[in-house]
Amino acid sequence: MKNTIKSTILATSILSLSASANADTSEQLTNKDKAIAVISSIETGNPEAINYINPNKYVQHNLAVGDGLEGFGSVLQQLPKGSAKANVIRALQDGDYVVTHTEYNFFGPKARFDVFRFEEGRIVEHWDNLQEIAPKNSSGHTQFDGDTTITDLDKTEENKTIVSNFVNTILMKGEMAKINQFIGNEDSDYIQHNPAIADGLSGLSVALNELAKANMPMTYSQNHKILGEGNFVLSISEGTFMNKHVAFYDLFRLGNGKIVEHWDTIEPIPEKSEWKNNNGKFGF
Repeated sequence: MKNTIKSTILATSILSLSASANADTSEQLTNKDKAIAVISSIETGNPEAINYINPNKYVQHNLAVGDGLEGFGSVLQQLPKGSAKANVIRALQDGDYVVTHTEYNFFGPKARFDVFRFEEGRIVEHWDNLQEIAPKNSSGHTQFDGDTTITDLDKTEENKTIVSNFVNTILMKGEMAKINQFIGNEDSDYIQHNPAIADGLSGLSVALNELAKANMPMTYSQNHKILGEGNFVLSISEGTFMNKHVAFYDLFRLGNGKIVEHWDTIEPIPEKSEWKNNNGKFGF
């Protein structure tokens, strides 16, 4: 009941704010702080967090949600009683963009990445990618555990380039002979949080071979965005998985010039006739 009241208060605040552009936003907080506050408000019901969204310009790329604050508020009002949960595990900031990696209960338990774009200290655009929470993988990792500490801020651009090259060379072109340019050979060199894949190159190889045998190869057709802060880099791509058109959000942790840890979500992209807005899944 408590969560229901909080969600109702927040939804009411959103729908009210959408009609007014006069709410002030705090100059004390970073954009990362504001993004975390908005995500957390889904559980806490804190109406102050809505001040961090521009009520006159909020472009929504979640295709199941209507555009603007009205769409966001409408979804919150539909949440089942007592279900709201939002625990931000990781957050990184890259220029005007903030990425959050969150454990949700939002119409069921989900792993989710959110990307927010800011203008003049307020959120003006939002993307996300969701996947059902699954049991631990065969290496004992969940979709959320692992390192959370951001380091190597001076290597942000270098690490973004490494991930961009990895996505292009390995995931898109399939030049697997070059894999050791990006990932070490030992299973301990690459910690895997995908629920269906074990640690190391051996785990990745087994999973890809099984998909190929089933005539359902995982293919990346286009990379849309690379965002990073220090040793964490998020790649946003589209392609095919289980014979469905999907969005791939891959979060990598890097160390000493190599990829050492990986989290992801894979979400099917619905047919356009089912979209609740016309902004598309990507549009960066």
